[in-house]
This record gives sequence, structure tokens and C-alpha cells, in this order.
Amino acid sequence: MDKATKERLHEIREAIKKYGFDKILGQTAKNKIRSKGDDEANELLWDDEIPVKLRLMFQDLGTTFIKLGQLLSTRPDVVGEKIADELANLQDDNPPITYEQVKSIVEEELDGKIEDLFEDFNHQHLATASIGQVHEAKLITGEHVAVKIQKEGITDKIDLDVRILKYIANRADKFNSDLRKLNLPGIMDEFDRSIHKEIDYNNEFMNMQRIEMNFEDNPNIHIPSTYANYCSSKVLTMEFIEGTDLNDVYASTGDEFDKKLLAKNVIDSYLQQLFIDGFFHGDPHPGNIKILENNVICYLDLGMMGSFDEKFKRDLSEVVLLFMDQDVDGLINQLMYMDILDYDIDTTTLRRDLNDLFGRYFGVQLNRFDGVLEALLSLMQEYGVILPNEVVTMARGLSMIEAIAHNLDPEIDVFAELKPVAKRIAKQKLDPKRYFKGKKSNAILYGHMIQALPGLLTRTIHKIDNEELQFRFEVDITDKVSIIALISALIIGSSVVSFGPRLFDMPVISLIGYIIAIILSVIGMRKFVLK
Repeated sequence: MDKATKERLHEIREAIKKYGFDKILGQTAKNKIRSKGDDEANELLWDDEIPVKLRLMFQDLGTTFIKLGQLLSTRPDVVGEKIADELANLQDDNPPITYEQVKSIVEEELDGKIEDLFEDFNHQHLATASIGQVHEAKLITGEHVAVKIQKEGITDKIDLDVRILKYIANRADKFNSDLRKLNLPGIMDEFDRSIHKEIDYNNEFMNMQRIEMNFEDNPNIHIPSTYANYCSSKVLTMEFIEGTDLNDVYASTGDEFDKKLLAKNVIDSYLQQLFIDGFFHGDPHPGNIKILENNVICYLDLGMMGSFDEKFKRDLSEVVLLFMDQDVDGLINQLMYMDILDYDIDTTTLRRDLNDLFGRYFGVQLNRFDGVLEALLSLMQEYGVILPNEVVTMARGLSMIEAIAHNLDPEIDVFAELKPVAKRIAKQKLDPKRYFKGKKSNAILYGHMIQALPGLLTRTIHKIDNEELQFRFEVDITDKVSIIALISALIIGSSVVSFGPRLFDMPVISLIGYIIAIILSVIGMRKFVLK
């Protein structure tokens, strides 16, 4: 362990001790983390002061821990609502760096003199945070821009802290059974990915390019333009936005803004990100949205984005529909299908708790999610369910967008906007064309399957004939009736299937069923006829 690591580890251990968390983690005389397993340590896990102490400790330890706290503030399903709410108050600020430091970073990253790159570059920063700060500037070509500069040495500091945090998480998980259920190593892996995306400005640049393309045909949504020749992993140059803050729009009383239109457009634009594009703003709070002329909505700070693949979008759409229909059994089955719930979970109790939740929030006609999503996340936590990060990010983002929409138009019905979108995506799951549409790889795969099928079937039967292949079935196939019934069921079942991708003009599922029936027939022939 090098000197820098030892010094930083000592600082972290002292902070842990200062705020009393050593009693939770447990420490030996050699400062190695272990489980105390005593009542004092267990009581501290439920201490009402823990959220505040945790926030103060993270604040004292600086950038990496502030970012970790901000991540945990989005995971009430993991740390609980009290801790998540308290960590949301973390302030991500640091003293600004000097203009000379800014100039040095810009010139090194963009490989040129700052006066040759910019017609004007404001020496005073617009905003500063722990990772970077923003300056107003004007390009040589005349564009009015905002330049985001990463502070020098921040990457090395974060790398060091992340290594230490992973060490602490692994030790705590190994020796403390009370903390093991939090899956601290998993949280740290997620945090590692998240913070390294944030400190690589190329990632935000690509996010802005992608979401700009997604909304290129929508005149109601604007994404700031980016300037590739003025961007790097530590410098991001984008269009300067001079819109109106949402709080000022809320307070406006004239006809400058169409608040009902804005409410509908902000909801529709976020639903497009979630269910159409599968690529969505992970932190759409009011400070990251400005309103431009003609009621145009502008999304800012696109470093934290979530993404869904096509299958997950369809599955999530079904979850939303089942949730809005209060279909408890369907919801449980869908969450099991998505591997979010284990099949051995106590479904009787979960069904009762979900019915109580729906009864509490859907006792009257609702037009918003306020409180429902938080209650559902809290319920999942009680059952020890760790939801995928993207689901929690989506739920948090949807709650923020809903709050914005209701501040603009208290009468807007969010469910009415959401349901048709979810239905449209869910229906795609039943469309056989989706198996082939735009998927050349599928055609190649099916071609390979057709070519390989005869040889595979011949080799399988040959191995059965030579007793080189054995099968284990849960049903009893020691008598003729059992195996004939099984073969008959396979043939009948395969004959009535009419959905899914097709080979030889029949569904692949049917073809597989017939092949299994043939194999069982060979086994039966050997066992009962040729014996």
C-alpha cells in the first residue's frame, strides 16, 4: 500500500470513528473491519441521527463521498427513505479554481492557445462544483457557448477513494451480517461505473448528441448544441442557454407561458425518453430544465442518463399497465418473469401488502403517482428486493417530472398520458414481426439453425442408440403409459402453437416440441419395443 493510500485510508477511518460508524462496521485493535454483533451496534443501525451523521461525514470527506451520497439518495429501496432524503441535501460545491488553472487545462486539452480558440472567454466562473466549473465564452466563429472544465487532479483523487471504498465495502460485507443485506460491494461497483461516466465529459457529449437526435423532429424540445472540436474528456463546450428557470415560470401570472401546454409537453417528452427511446434523463429536477421562447422545453446537465433495451421497455410497459389496473397477481408474476422477484418469495403476504397499498392510494380516482412509487419502493425494500438501478432511476425521474407538470398544471392527469404509451409498447411484444424486423442477425441465425438441424438430430439419435446420452425426467417414464402420454402431450401442444419466429413455415417452439417428441419416441422404442 503506497503512502497516499495509507494517508487517505487513515483520514477515512478517522471520519468513520468521529461520527460513530466504527461501532456499526466494527473494528479490531488493528483497525480491521469486523462484525461486533452486539446490541449497541444493532441499535445504531436504527438510530434516528444516522442519516444526519452520514451526510455530515460524506460532506467532510469530499468529492467522491458527496457523489456516493448523491447516488444513495436515489436508492431508497437500498438505504431507506430517511437516509435517502437526508443525503439528497448534500451540497456538491468546492472553492473555484483560478482562471490561470482553467486556461492551462483548456489549452492542454484542446491543443491550442485559448485566445486562438475563443474570441472571448470570461475569467469569472458561472458555476462551480467539486468536479468542474463552467465559464461563459464566445467561439472564434461567433457562437455563444458555455465551457465546462474539469478540475485538475480530480480523477486521481476519485480513483483512490473508490479503491478504498471498495475495500471497506468488501470487508463490511464479509464480516458484518447486518450490512450484508445491503450488498455494499454491488453498490460500490455501481458507483464506480456511475462516477467514472460523470468525470468523462466525452460521455456527456455523446449523451447530448444522442438525445438531440431523438428529439430532432420535435419543435417543443430543445437540447443544447455541442461543438466537437472544442470538447474532450475534461472540457465540454455547448450552446449557451438563456432560458427562464422553472420556478420563475411557476410564479408567472401573465400569458408569456402556456403552462398547460408546458405540463403536457414535459410529461410527453419524458414518456418518449422512457418508453420509445429507452434513453432518459436520470436527474430531471427543475434546475436541469429551462423554458425558452415559444414554450420550448430545454433539458440540461445530461451527464446522468438511464437506458433500457427493447425487451426491458416492453416488460416495463406491462408492469406499468398491471400497476395502473391494480392487478396484483399479474404484477407479481411479471416481476418474477423479469427476475426482480424470486420465485420462492412469500407471495401470500406480498399479495396482501400490495392490495393494502393499492387500497390506500387508489381508493379514489388518482391522476398522479405522487407517493405511490415511493411506497412501492419501500415495500420492495421490506421484502429484501434490490431493484435494478435503472428502474429506481426511472421511478425517481418520473416523480420529478410529474411534480414539474403538476406545478405547471394542477389538473393534468399523468395516468391518462402514460397509459396509451405503455399499451402501445406492450402490444409490440405480441407482434410476430418484431422477431424479424430490422434484424439481419436473426435471419443469419435461423439459416444456421436450418442447416445444422438435420445433423444435430442424427447425432442425438445416434448417441441415444449407443447409450452415450442420458435423460433425466421428473415424470416416471418406466412404463409405456407415461412415455406415450408425454409424447402425445408434446405433439398436441406443438400443433396448437401459432406464435413466435418460424422455421420450415412452422413456429420454432413447435419444431422444438416435435424434435423432443421424436427423441422420446426413440427412447421408448429402445426401452419397450427393441428391448
